[in-house]
Amino acid sequence: MRAERVTEPADAVGESPVWRPSEEALYWVDIPGRRIHRLHVASGKRRSWETREPVACIAFDARGLVIAGMETGIFTLELRDDGKVAAECLAAPQFAMPGMRFNDGRCDRQGRFWAGTMHNDIPAGHAVGALYRYTRKEGLTAAAATHLYTQNGLAFSPDGRVMYLSDSHPKAQVIWAYDYECASGTPHARRVFVDMNQHPGRPDGAAVDVDGCYWTCANDAGLVHRFTPAGDLDRSLEVPVKKPTMCAFGGPKLDTLYVTSIRPARAEDLATQPDAGAVFALRPGVQGIAETQFGAHH
Repeated sequence: MRAERVTEPADAVGESPVWRPSEEALYWVDIPGRRIHRLHVASGKRRSWETREPVACIAFDARGLVIAGMETGIFTLELRDDGKVAAECLAAPQFAMPGMRFNDGRCDRQGRFWAGTMHNDIPAGHAVGALYRYTRKEGLTAAAATHLYTQNGLAFSPDGRVMYLSDSHPKAQVIWAYDYECASGTPHARRVFVDMNQHPGRPDGAAVDVDGCYWTCANDAGLVHRFTPAGDLDRSLEVPVKKPTMCAFGGPKLDTLYVTSIRPARAEDLATQPDAGAVFALRPGVQGIAETQFGAHH
């Protein structure tokens, strides 16, 4: 299966692809570029909005406002037609140390927004990241998971009763599964779902398909792995870049898997992967699940 490049290779760290069915458009972010991008797939028309601080993960509410995990907190962002962004800080955690930011996040099946934090100095290996839940009613809750190096891989099973979380740092490289109480939004009974030290690549951003299989970008390996609900490796798809970051199902039938990526800073690394920093499309023969809007049922 050949990956199709659907954007120019311009993102320093492309992340958080989200398909908006009402617009038939894909949104994603460039974290250090401080940008949110939108691609209308049918027309190929693309536009971008610049944010005042790095934006790492996004979701949408019913009005089309963006809920975003950013550098200093959880924000709501209005992406205006004039290219401007109106930002309002909704909540900010007490970071464990300076130099931290939010990383990976999404809504659960009830519309609660979950996002985790990490330290920007990845090589230093500070296990100070945590996972938080945000709703307008409750605000930002106490951390549901702590001592994370590089929080990633957040996803939910089709029925919402399993929550997945990963740590992509070389010191961890593990994907966990939790039992998830849908009524209260509480994860518990954490267990190892996949030990990625046994597979190529580090576990990065993820998506779940209608069969309940978990797709994770294998950073450093140029692969996207599909694991069954039992944690067995089902297949691995290649992308023409070393560092895919996150995947999301989109397209009118939710049967296209979009994959964001990182553009290396060194020219010698770019020479072997000139498309790094682009978004790619794969057609794996399975369908995904539409993202729940923020606040939909909660």
